[in-house]
Amino acid sequence: MAKIRTIIMGAAGRDFHNFNTFYRDNDAYEVVAFTATQIPNIEGRKYPGALAGALYPEGIPIYPESELETLIQEEKIDQVVFAYSDVPHEYVMHKASIVNAAGADFRLMGTNKTMIKSTKPVVAVCAVRTGSGKSQTTRRVSLILRDMGYKVAAIRHPMPYGDLVKQKVQRFADYADLDKHECTIEEREEYEPHLDNGIIVYAGVDYEAILREAEKEVDIVLWDGGNNDFSFYDPDLLIVVADPHRAGHETRYYPGETNVRLADVFVINKVDTADPEKVIAVRDNLHKLNPDAMVIEGASPLFVDDSEAIRGKRVLVVEDGPTLTHGEMAYGAGFVAARRFGAGEIVDPRPYAVGSIKATYEKYPGTGTILPAMGYGEAMMHDLEETINKADVDLVISATPIDLTRIIKINKPIQRVRYELQEIGEPTLETILSSKFGK
Repeated sequence: MAKIRTIIMGAAGRDFHNFNTFYRDNDAYEVVAFTATQIPNIEGRKYPGALAGALYPEGIPIYPESELETLIQEEKIDQVVFAYSDVPHEYVMHKASIVNAAGADFRLMGTNKTMIKSTKPVVAVCAVRTGSGKSQTTRRVSLILRDMGYKVAAIRHPMPYGDLVKQKVQRFADYADLDKHECTIEEREEYEPHLDNGIIVYAGVDYEAILREAEKEVDIVLWDGGNNDFSFYDPDLLIVVADPHRAGHETRYYPGETNVRLADVFVINKVDTADPEKVIAVRDNLHKLNPDAMVIEGASPLFVDDSEAIRGKRVLVVEDGPTLTHGEMAYGAGFVAARRFGAGEIVDPRPYAVGSIKATYEKYPGTGTILPAMGYGEAMMHDLEETINKADVDLVISATPIDLTRIIKINKPIQRVRYELQEIGEPTLETILSSKFGK
Protein backbone atom coordinates (compact mmCIF):
# COMPACT_ATOMS: atom_id res chain seq x y z
CA MET A 1 0.00 0.00 0.00
CA ALA A 2 1.10 3.57 -0.68
CA LYS A 3 2.25 5.54 2.32
CA ILE A 4 -0.16 8.12 3.75
CA ARG A 5 1.41 11.48 2.88
CA THR A 6 1.12 13.67 5.96
CA ILE A 7 1.70 17.23 7.12
CA ILE A 8 1.84 18.07 10.84
CA MET A 9 0.70 21.57 11.82
CA GLY A 10 2.44 22.81 14.92
CA ALA A 11 4.48 25.32 16.92
CA ALA A 12 7.67 23.39 17.79
CA GLY A 13 6.13 21.39 20.62
CA ARG A 14 3.17 19.04 20.34
CA ASP A 15 3.91 18.57 16.61
CA PHE A 16 7.40 17.17 17.22
CA HIS A 17 6.09 15.02 20.08
CA ASN A 18 3.31 13.49 17.98
CA PHE A 19 5.85 12.76 15.26
CA ASN A 20 8.30 11.15 17.69
CA THR A 21 5.72 8.95 19.40
CA PHE A 22 3.64 7.84 16.39
CA TYR A 23 5.12 8.72 12.99
CA ARG A 24 8.91 8.53 13.35
CA ASP A 25 9.29 4.79 12.79
CA ASN A 26 5.86 4.18 11.24
CA ASP A 27 6.36 2.88 7.71
CA ALA A 28 2.66 3.35 6.87
CA TYR A 29 3.10 7.14 6.79
CA GLU A 30 5.37 9.65 5.09
CA VAL A 31 5.58 12.97 6.92
CA VAL A 32 6.28 15.38 4.09
CA ALA A 33 6.48 18.57 6.16
CA PHE A 34 5.73 20.42 9.36
CA THR A 35 4.07 23.81 9.33
CA ALA A 36 4.70 26.36 12.08
CA THR A 37 2.83 29.24 13.71
CA GLN A 38 2.66 31.09 17.09
CA ILE A 39 6.45 30.92 17.63
CA PRO A 40 8.78 33.21 15.67
CA ASN A 41 11.73 31.95 13.59
CA ILE A 42 10.75 28.28 13.45
CA GLU A 43 9.66 28.06 9.82
CA GLY A 44 12.33 27.78 7.15
CA ARG A 45 14.28 25.23 9.20
CA LYS A 46 14.26 21.43 9.27
CA TYR A 47 13.37 18.85 11.85
CA PRO A 48 16.81 17.25 11.66
CA GLY A 49 17.55 13.76 10.44
CA ALA A 50 19.40 12.97 13.67
CA LEU A 51 16.04 13.24 15.48
CA ALA A 52 13.69 12.17 12.68
CA GLY A 53 14.94 8.57 12.52
CA ALA A 54 15.94 6.10 9.82
CA LEU A 55 12.96 6.88 7.57
CA TYR A 56 13.97 10.54 7.30
CA PRO A 57 17.78 10.73 7.00
CA GLU A 58 17.58 14.19 5.36
CA GLY A 59 15.21 15.55 7.98
CA ILE A 60 11.78 17.11 7.43
CA PRO A 61 11.24 20.71 6.23
CA ILE A 62 9.29 23.22 8.32
CA TYR A 63 7.16 25.74 6.40
CA PRO A 64 5.05 28.71 7.48
CA GLU A 65 1.46 27.67 8.15
CA SER A 66 0.36 30.26 5.58
CA GLU A 67 1.64 27.87 2.88
CA LEU A 68 -0.49 24.93 4.09
CA GLU A 69 -3.10 24.94 1.33
CA THR A 70 -0.46 25.15 -1.41
CA LEU A 71 1.56 22.36 0.20
CA ILE A 72 -1.47 20.07 0.36
CA GLN A 73 -2.12 20.48 -3.33
CA GLU A 74 1.45 20.47 -4.63
CA GLU A 75 2.64 17.58 -2.44
CA LYS A 76 -0.54 15.50 -2.87
CA ILE A 77 -1.09 15.31 0.88
CA ASP A 78 -3.54 12.72 2.23
CA GLN A 79 -3.69 13.78 5.88
CA VAL A 80 -3.03 16.89 7.96
CA VAL A 81 -2.51 16.60 11.71
CA PHE A 82 -3.35 19.62 13.89
CA ALA A 83 -0.83 19.66 16.73
CA TYR A 84 -0.70 22.90 18.67
CA SER A 85 -2.66 24.42 21.52
CA ASP A 86 -4.53 27.33 23.09
CA VAL A 87 -6.88 28.15 20.23
CA PRO A 88 -10.68 28.49 20.10
CA HIS A 89 -12.68 25.50 18.94
CA GLU A 90 -13.93 27.57 16.01
CA TYR A 91 -10.33 28.26 14.95
CA VAL A 92 -9.61 24.53 14.79
CA MET A 93 -12.61 23.93 12.53
CA HIS A 94 -11.62 26.79 10.24
CA LYS A 95 -8.29 25.02 9.78
CA ALA A 96 -10.15 21.74 9.21
CA SER A 97 -12.25 23.43 6.54
CA ILE A 98 -9.14 24.69 4.73
CA VAL A 99 -7.59 21.22 4.84
CA ASN A 100 -10.74 19.42 3.73
CA ALA A 101 -11.38 21.88 0.90
CA ALA A 102 -7.85 21.28 -0.33
CA GLY A 103 -8.64 17.56 -0.43
CA ALA A 104 -6.92 16.12 2.65
CA ASP A 105 -8.20 14.49 5.82
CA PHE A 106 -7.93 16.47 9.07
CA ARG A 107 -6.75 14.70 12.23
CA LEU A 108 -6.58 15.46 15.94
CA MET A 109 -4.50 12.86 17.79
CA GLY A 110 -5.69 11.63 21.16
CA THR A 111 -4.11 10.41 24.38
CA ASN A 112 -3.74 6.71 23.56
CA LYS A 113 -1.22 7.25 20.76
CA THR A 114 0.66 10.21 22.25
CA MET A 115 0.91 9.71 26.03
CA ILE A 116 4.03 7.87 27.19
CA LYS A 117 3.87 5.56 30.20
CA SER A 118 6.44 6.14 32.93
CA THR A 119 7.98 3.56 35.25
CA LYS A 120 7.57 6.14 38.04
CA PRO A 121 4.42 7.87 39.31
CA VAL A 122 3.50 10.96 37.29
CA VAL A 123 1.71 14.09 38.51
CA ALA A 124 0.69 16.34 35.61
CA VAL A 125 -0.28 20.00 35.85
CA CYS A 126 -2.20 21.32 32.84
CA ALA A 127 -4.67 24.14 32.27
CA VAL A 128 -7.76 25.47 30.56
CA ARG A 129 -5.78 28.40 29.04
CA THR A 130 -2.24 29.65 29.09
CA GLY A 131 -1.70 32.13 31.90
CA SER A 132 -4.12 30.38 34.27
CA GLY A 133 -1.46 29.69 36.87
CA LYS A 134 0.15 26.37 35.97
CA SER A 135 3.61 27.54 36.96
CA GLN A 136 2.84 28.47 40.56
CA THR A 137 0.65 25.36 40.89
CA THR A 138 3.49 23.16 39.65
CA ARG A 139 5.91 24.83 42.06
CA ARG A 140 3.49 24.25 44.93
CA VAL A 141 3.12 20.57 44.01
CA SER A 142 6.88 20.09 43.72
CA LEU A 143 7.51 21.52 47.20
CA ILE A 144 4.74 19.43 48.78
CA LEU A 145 6.16 16.24 47.25
CA ARG A 146 9.69 17.21 48.29
CA ASP A 147 8.53 17.80 51.86
CA MET A 148 6.92 14.35 51.77
CA GLY A 149 10.39 12.92 51.21
CA TYR A 150 10.29 12.36 47.45
CA LYS A 151 12.90 13.40 44.92
CA VAL A 152 11.07 15.20 42.13
CA ALA A 153 12.01 16.45 38.69
CA ALA A 154 9.84 18.84 36.72
CA ILE A 155 9.66 17.93 33.03
CA ARG A 156 8.60 21.02 31.17
CA HIS A 157 6.52 21.10 27.99
CA PRO A 158 8.88 21.77 25.04
CA MET A 159 10.21 25.14 23.99
CA PRO A 160 12.96 24.10 21.54
CA TYR A 161 13.89 27.33 19.80
CA GLY A 162 17.60 26.67 19.17
CA ASP A 163 19.64 23.76 17.82
CA LEU A 164 17.15 20.89 17.98
CA VAL A 165 19.80 18.14 17.99
CA LYS A 166 21.62 19.75 20.93
CA GLN A 167 18.27 20.20 22.67
CA LYS A 168 17.18 16.56 22.36
CA VAL A 169 17.50 16.02 26.13
CA GLN A 170 18.24 18.94 28.45
CA ARG A 171 18.81 18.84 32.21
CA PHE A 172 18.89 22.01 34.30
CA ALA A 173 20.21 21.95 37.85
CA ASP A 174 21.42 25.55 38.24
CA TYR A 175 21.67 28.90 36.45
CA ALA A 176 24.88 27.86 34.71
CA ASP A 177 22.88 25.24 32.81
CA LEU A 178 20.52 27.97 31.56
CA ASP A 179 23.49 29.88 30.18
CA LYS A 180 25.07 26.74 28.72
CA HIS A 181 21.90 25.90 26.80
CA GLU A 182 21.45 29.54 25.69
CA CYS A 183 17.91 29.64 27.04
CA THR A 184 15.43 32.23 25.81
CA ILE A 185 13.38 34.45 28.10
CA GLU A 186 10.40 32.10 27.63
CA GLU A 187 12.47 29.12 28.74
CA ARG A 188 14.01 30.94 31.69
CA GLU A 189 10.56 32.04 32.89
CA GLU A 190 9.60 28.39 33.33
CA TYR A 191 12.91 26.95 34.56
CA GLU A 192 14.37 29.55 36.94
CA PRO A 193 11.64 29.41 39.61
CA HIS A 194 12.05 25.62 39.88
CA LEU A 195 15.82 25.97 40.18
CA ASP A 196 15.34 28.59 42.89
CA ASN A 197 13.39 25.95 44.83
CA GLY A 198 16.06 23.28 44.33
CA ILE A 199 13.98 21.30 41.80
CA ILE A 200 15.75 19.79 38.77
CA VAL A 201 14.17 20.58 35.40
CA TYR A 202 14.22 18.48 32.24
CA ALA A 203 13.11 19.65 28.80
CA GLY A 204 14.03 19.32 25.13
CA VAL A 205 12.66 17.62 22.03
CA ASP A 206 12.51 13.83 22.48
CA TYR A 207 10.20 13.33 25.44
CA GLU A 208 10.57 9.58 25.77
CA ALA A 209 14.36 9.95 25.98
CA ILE A 210 13.87 12.81 28.46
CA LEU A 211 11.54 10.71 30.61
CA ARG A 212 13.92 7.74 30.72
CA GLU A 213 16.76 10.00 31.91
CA ALA A 214 14.59 11.61 34.60
CA GLU A 215 13.38 8.21 35.85
CA LYS A 216 16.98 7.33 36.73
CA GLU A 217 17.18 9.96 39.46
CA VAL A 218 13.69 10.73 40.79
CA ASP A 219 10.86 9.10 42.70
CA ILE A 220 8.03 11.09 41.08
CA VAL A 221 7.86 12.81 37.70
CA LEU A 222 6.10 16.17 37.61
CA TRP A 223 4.77 17.17 34.18
CA ASP A 224 4.87 20.98 33.90
CA GLY A 225 2.45 21.68 31.07
CA GLY A 226 2.62 24.42 28.47
CA ASN A 227 -0.20 26.56 27.06
CA ASN A 228 -3.35 24.47 27.56
CA ASP A 229 -1.92 21.31 25.99
CA PHE A 230 -2.63 17.91 27.49
CA SER A 231 0.15 15.89 29.09
CA PHE A 232 2.79 14.04 27.06
CA TYR A 233 2.88 11.44 29.86
CA ASP A 234 0.14 9.20 31.21
CA PRO A 235 -0.55 10.78 34.62
CA ASP A 236 -1.39 9.04 37.87
CA LEU A 237 -2.85 12.37 39.01
CA LEU A 238 -3.91 15.17 36.65
CA ILE A 239 -4.34 18.67 38.09
CA VAL A 240 -5.98 21.20 35.76
CA VAL A 241 -5.90 24.95 36.47
CA ALA A 242 -8.82 27.22 35.47
CA ASP A 243 -8.94 31.01 35.33
CA PRO A 244 -12.13 32.86 36.40
CA HIS A 245 -10.86 35.99 34.65
CA ARG A 246 -11.73 34.09 31.46
CA ALA A 247 -14.91 32.35 32.58
CA GLY A 248 -16.42 30.20 29.83
CA HIS A 249 -13.11 29.40 28.18
CA GLU A 250 -13.13 25.98 29.84
CA THR A 251 -15.68 24.89 27.21
CA ARG A 252 -14.47 26.90 24.21
CA TYR A 253 -10.73 26.27 23.73
CA TYR A 254 -8.67 23.41 22.32
CA PRO A 255 -7.31 21.32 23.89
CA GLY A 256 -8.23 22.90 27.22
CA GLU A 257 -11.60 21.17 27.20
CA THR A 258 -9.75 17.85 26.79
CA ASN A 259 -7.89 18.61 30.02
CA VAL A 260 -11.16 19.48 31.76
CA ARG A 261 -12.68 16.15 30.82
CA LEU A 262 -9.56 14.24 31.93
CA ALA A 263 -8.88 16.03 35.23
CA ASP A 264 -8.70 14.39 38.64
CA VAL A 265 -8.36 17.75 40.40
CA PHE A 266 -9.31 21.30 39.42
CA VAL A 267 -7.59 24.37 40.81
CA ILE A 268 -9.75 27.46 40.23
CA ASN A 269 -7.03 30.08 40.58
CA LYS A 270 -7.13 33.87 41.15
CA VAL A 271 -10.39 33.78 43.11
CA ASP A 272 -9.06 36.70 45.19
CA THR A 273 -9.08 39.04 42.16
CA ALA A 274 -11.99 37.63 40.13
CA ASP A 275 -15.68 38.46 40.13
CA PRO A 276 -17.37 35.94 42.49
CA GLU A 277 -20.09 35.30 39.90
CA LYS A 278 -17.42 34.27 37.40
CA VAL A 279 -15.85 31.92 39.94
CA ILE A 280 -19.24 30.26 40.34
CA ALA A 281 -19.68 30.09 36.56
CA VAL A 282 -16.31 28.36 36.13
CA ARG A 283 -17.11 25.90 38.92
CA ASP A 284 -20.46 25.08 37.27
CA ASN A 285 -18.88 24.59 33.84
CA LEU A 286 -16.19 22.30 35.22
CA HIS A 287 -18.77 20.26 37.11
CA LYS A 288 -20.93 19.80 34.01
CA LEU A 289 -18.01 18.41 32.01
CA ASN A 290 -16.37 16.41 34.82
CA PRO A 291 -18.54 15.98 37.92
CA ASP A 292 -16.16 13.50 39.60
CA ALA A 293 -13.10 15.76 39.82
CA MET A 294 -12.17 17.40 43.12
CA VAL A 295 -12.16 21.22 43.19
CA ILE A 296 -9.68 23.49 44.97
CA GLU A 297 -10.02 27.25 45.06
CA GLY A 298 -6.80 29.21 45.11
CA ALA A 299 -5.33 32.68 45.09
CA SER A 300 -2.07 33.99 43.67
CA PRO A 301 -1.13 36.76 46.12
CA LEU A 302 1.36 39.33 44.85
CA PHE A 303 4.68 40.23 46.45
CA VAL A 304 7.00 43.11 45.61
CA ASP A 305 10.24 44.13 47.30
CA ASP A 306 9.18 47.75 47.93
CA SER A 307 5.56 48.64 47.28
CA GLU A 308 6.13 52.28 48.27
CA ALA A 309 8.57 52.62 45.37
CA ILE A 310 5.58 52.23 43.02
CA ARG A 311 3.29 54.83 44.57
CA GLY A 312 2.77 57.86 42.35
CA LYS A 313 5.28 56.75 39.72
CA ARG A 314 4.91 56.63 35.96
CA VAL A 315 5.49 52.92 35.33
CA LEU A 316 6.11 50.53 32.47
CA VAL A 317 4.50 47.13 33.13
CA VAL A 318 6.20 44.05 31.68
CA GLU A 319 4.23 40.80 31.69
CA ASP A 320 4.71 37.18 30.57
CA GLY A 321 4.62 37.25 26.76
CA PRO A 322 2.48 34.21 25.77
CA THR A 323 -0.17 35.09 28.37
CA LEU A 324 -0.76 38.43 26.64
CA THR A 325 -0.43 37.23 23.04
CA HIS A 326 -2.17 33.95 22.21
CA GLY A 327 -3.38 33.76 25.84
CA GLU A 328 -5.52 36.84 25.08
CA MET A 329 -5.15 38.37 28.53
CA ALA A 330 -5.19 42.17 28.48
CA TYR A 331 -3.22 42.31 31.74
CA GLY A 332 -1.48 40.19 34.34
CA ALA A 333 0.08 40.37 37.79
CA GLY A 334 2.21 43.40 36.95
CA PHE A 335 -0.81 45.48 35.99
CA VAL A 336 -2.64 44.39 39.14
CA ALA A 337 0.39 45.33 41.26
CA ALA A 338 0.67 48.75 39.59
CA ARG A 339 -2.95 49.51 40.38
CA ARG A 340 -2.90 48.01 43.87
CA PHE A 341 0.22 49.86 45.00
CA GLY A 342 -0.81 53.25 43.64
CA ALA A 343 1.15 53.83 40.44
CA GLY A 344 0.49 57.33 39.16
CA GLU A 345 0.31 56.25 35.52
CA ILE A 346 0.71 53.02 33.55
CA VAL A 347 2.56 54.24 30.47
CA ASP A 348 1.67 52.85 27.05
CA PRO A 349 4.82 51.10 25.70
CA ARG A 350 3.67 50.97 22.07
CA PRO A 351 5.20 54.33 21.01
CA TYR A 352 8.58 53.03 22.17
CA ALA A 353 8.33 49.54 20.63
CA VAL A 354 11.00 48.52 18.14
CA GLY A 355 11.58 45.61 15.79
CA SER A 356 10.01 42.33 16.85
CA ILE A 357 8.21 43.96 19.79
CA LYS A 358 6.50 46.37 17.41
CA ALA A 359 5.60 43.40 15.18
CA THR A 360 4.13 41.59 18.20
CA TYR A 361 1.77 44.51 18.88
CA GLU A 362 0.71 44.47 15.23
CA LYS A 363 -0.02 40.74 15.35
CA TYR A 364 -1.74 40.90 18.76
CA PRO A 365 -3.38 44.35 18.98
CA GLY A 366 -5.36 43.34 22.07
CA THR A 367 -2.15 43.39 24.12
CA GLY A 368 -2.66 47.13 24.71
CA THR A 369 -0.76 49.14 27.31
CA ILE A 370 1.33 46.27 28.68
CA LEU A 371 4.73 45.17 27.37
CA PRO A 372 4.95 41.42 26.61
CA ALA A 373 8.35 40.00 27.58
CA MET A 374 8.99 38.39 24.22
CA GLY A 375 12.46 36.90 23.93
CA TYR A 376 12.62 33.98 21.48
CA GLY A 377 16.33 34.46 20.81
CA GLU A 378 18.97 37.18 21.04
CA ALA A 379 17.43 39.53 18.47
CA MET A 380 14.09 39.63 20.27
CA MET A 381 15.79 40.10 23.64
CA HIS A 382 17.70 43.04 22.20
CA ASP A 383 14.43 44.55 20.92
CA LEU A 384 12.85 44.08 24.36
CA GLU A 385 15.83 45.78 26.02
CA GLU A 386 15.71 48.72 23.60
CA THR A 387 11.95 49.13 24.02
CA ILE A 388 12.23 49.22 27.83
CA ASN A 389 15.17 51.61 27.80
CA LYS A 390 13.49 54.01 25.35
CA ALA A 391 10.34 54.26 27.47
CA ASP A 392 9.86 57.58 29.28
CA VAL A 393 8.98 56.21 32.72
CA ASP A 394 10.16 56.40 36.33
CA LEU A 395 10.02 52.69 37.06
CA VAL A 396 9.68 49.26 35.43
CA ILE A 397 7.33 46.75 37.03
CA SER A 398 8.33 43.27 35.86
CA ALA A 399 5.91 40.42 36.43
CA THR A 400 7.85 37.83 34.47
CA PRO A 401 8.96 34.92 36.70
CA ILE A 402 12.65 35.74 36.10
CA ASP A 403 15.10 38.49 36.93
CA LEU A 404 15.26 40.31 33.59
CA THR A 405 18.38 42.16 34.66
CA ARG A 406 20.35 38.89 34.45
CA ILE A 407 19.94 38.80 30.66
CA ILE A 408 19.25 42.38 29.52
CA LYS A 409 20.53 45.77 30.70
CA ILE A 410 17.76 48.04 32.00
CA ASN A 411 18.56 51.72 32.48
CA LYS A 412 15.90 52.54 35.07
CA PRO A 413 14.74 51.25 38.47
CA ILE A 414 12.80 47.99 38.49
CA GLN A 415 10.42 46.29 40.90
CA ARG A 416 9.77 42.58 40.44
CA VAL A 417 6.33 41.11 41.10
CA ARG A 418 6.24 37.56 42.44
CA TYR A 419 3.26 35.31 42.98
CA GLU A 420 2.71 31.86 44.44
CA LEU A 421 -0.34 29.63 44.73
CA GLN A 422 -2.24 29.79 48.01
CA GLU A 423 -5.10 27.34 48.47
CA ILE A 424 -8.24 28.60 50.15
CA GLY A 425 -10.21 26.25 52.37
CA GLU A 426 -10.44 22.50 51.80
CA PRO A 427 -9.38 20.34 50.07
CA THR A 428 -5.80 21.45 49.55
CA LEU A 429 -3.12 20.09 47.24
CA GLU A 430 -1.30 18.80 50.29
CA THR A 431 -4.24 16.70 51.49
CA ILE A 432 -4.84 15.32 47.98
CA LEU A 433 -1.18 14.50 47.33
CA SER A 434 -0.77 12.96 50.78
CA SER A 435 -3.79 10.76 50.17
CA LYS A 436 -2.47 9.67 46.78
CA PHE A 437 1.24 9.28 47.50
CA GLY A 438 1.57 9.24 51.30
CA LYS A 439 4.23 6.89 52.64
